[in-house]
Amino acid sequence: MLDHTLKSDATARRLEVITETGRRRWFSKDDKARIVEETLVPGAVVSDIARRHGLAPQQVFTWRRQARRLPTSMADDPPFVPAVVEAMVPAAAVGHERKTARRKAKPDVGGIEIEAKGVTIRVGRGADVALIAAIVHALKASR
Repeated sequence: MLDHTLKSDATARRLEVITETGRRRWFSKDDKARIVEETLVPGAVVSDIARRHGLAPQQVFTWRRQARRLPTSMADDPPFVPAVVEAMVPAAAVGHERKTARRKAKPDVGGIEIEAKGVTIRVGRGADVALIAAIVHALKASR
């Protein structure tokens, strides 16, 4: 059984009194972004990264959640995506033609083609910007 009583022969040699709390640490946006970026590497452990920077894992998870949120001014704008420009190949060069088509379709020059989750959306030249934004918004909402 353990004895938790103070023995009379033991004397306290040094006693330290802490009279103030430590200052709160302040991290710049760049520091937060760098730490959050470290956690996004495949195989990274958030607790290890937080410990290395002297933080609680909860703080790093909060920063990650905040980084995922878009500012309200950007929430309505469609995000930028890489554009792929391909040359139009004539139907005869492809090697297959539709025999059931009643008329030949004209190639859509200057259109936009959006592919997401197996769905292809083609937007013709001169389409309204609001229409394109609505399509992108609908695609994002279907995730």
